[in-house]
Amino acid sequence: MNFNEEKDYIMRIIKEMAGVLFSLMLGKQYVAVEMDNENKYDVSGKALEDFEKMVDEGFINEAENLLLDSMDDTRKEDVLAAILFYQYISEKDHDFLAAHNYSKEEALEGIKRLAEKQGYGQINALLISSDD
Repeated sequence: MNFNEEKDYIMRIIKEMAGVLFSLMLGKQYVAVEMDNENKYDVSGKALEDFEKMVDEGFINEAENLLLDSMDDTRKEDVLAAILFYQYISEKDHDFLAAHNYSKEEALEGIKRLAEKQGYGQINALLISSDD
């Protein structure tokens, strides 16, 4: 697997995890988590698009820290917003992420931690091993 294929693989895993987590948490089947529905999500009163704007401006680590520090793990909407946040990051290209000291691997680790905290840690091994 070359470098670009590996990055695409990580992005695909994150998107699959997002879809599975949305399905499990909302009790509906999601084929794909569409980003145009994200505007209804916020974390502690801060809109998801505000976190994404920080990412676009290169403040990826700061946005992640702010999101994780302000989210309530027991509030489904916060967790869903965080899932969308990591999916958004995974769609950025490697050069942009590297220029801002972040990686797709970090986004994958973030969404894996969310899954584990919500009691869905088993999907990590299931999705990752099914694509090998």
